[in-house]
Amino acid sequence: MLIERVDTRDQVSLTHAEDEAFWAWAIVETLRHTGIRIEELLELTHLALVQYRLPDTGEVVPMLQIVPSKSNEERVLLVSPELASVLASIITRLRTRHGGHIPTVSRYDPHEKITGPALPHLFQRITRYSWNTSVISANGVYKLLQLVVGQSGITDDMGQPLRYAPHDFRRIFTTDAVIGGLPVHIAAKLLGHRHISTTESYLAVFQDELVRTCRAFLDKRRALRPGEEYREPTDAEWNEFHQHFHLRKLELGDCGRPYGSPCQHEHACIRCPMLRVNPKQRGQLVEIVHNLGERIQEAKLNGWLGEVQGLNTSLEAAKKKLVSLDRSIRRNQSSKDTGPTLLGIPTIGQPGTLTSEGPRTVSE
Repeated sequence: MLIERVDTRDQVSLTHAEDEAFWAWAIVETLRHTGIRIEELLELTHLALVQYRLPDTGEVVPMLQIVPSKSNEERVLLVSPELASVLASIITRLRTRHGGHIPTVSRYDPHEKITGPALPHLFQRITRYSWNTSVISANGVYKLLQLVVGQSGITDDMGQPLRYAPHDFRRIFTTDAVIGGLPVHIAAKLLGHRHISTTESYLAVFQDELVRTCRAFLDKRRALRPGEEYREPTDAEWNEFHQHFHLRKLELGDCGRPYGSPCQHEHACIRCPMLRVNPKQRGQLVEIVHNLGERIQEAKLNGWLGEVQGLNTSLEAAKKKLVSLDRSIRRNQSSKDTGPTLLGIPTIGQPGTLTSEGPRTVSE
């Protein structure tokens, strides 16, 4: 059926426009509900719809079988009610237009450079001029997506029409699934990824989603824990809490042990890794090292071998703390003294040579 546009006087085929609109809708809905690749989309056939009976309840659920594509690993997807409606519309359309059955057509694979066997492909349509039925090509999918975006009037910040690729819906599917609570490793299986890191690169989780997800997790965890853990502390508990930090003040610095935990080294602080030495007490630490050395010599002269062993342990710990403290002091001093660095900007001179344009100031 042809109609004429009043504004441009162009003739428009309503039949062709309706056909384009349907297949664009079917492509978008299938991609966003499955997250499959464009090659897997075009390889879908009526045979890919299978049934699975749950062993515990006996319920029959529809599944979509994805043939090997990029990873050469076959997988199945659970068909959601929304996806089932889309696939049912495609099958009904094909059967209505072809006498109650789905035609079997061959598809040419541009990557493998081969033509596959005749199968009841789902994404097949009648070409406009030859009136032959063929599987939609990859270029045809891109054109249909851009047609939808252009007619919808969706633009970017600069007012330019957005460009969507089939792979964008794969990222949308992943983000929606993970935000909805699906574990990342399960999403990786659905997408056919071998490594979770690949799936994580597909995620586009925004800051507000992170905050909401974190709060929901904390609320859920809090609901599962005893209510008395979230009561208001008493005055005695507050005093005990503050007293804990007063007891952490030491001669050489501060003790970093957590609140409520006892001293595991029986207050032998020079040996304890939780001791954080104050740089102002470096001289005191040096004096302790010398004192330990003198005590070791005295113990050896008197044959106090057990004392020698304990003092050696303390001396080694004190020396390590002195080295660590000096390293920290040098690092802090270096960060204060570091100023702008002059870098020569290289420019292209004779073949195989680089010349400098002159120093530029670049702050670290």
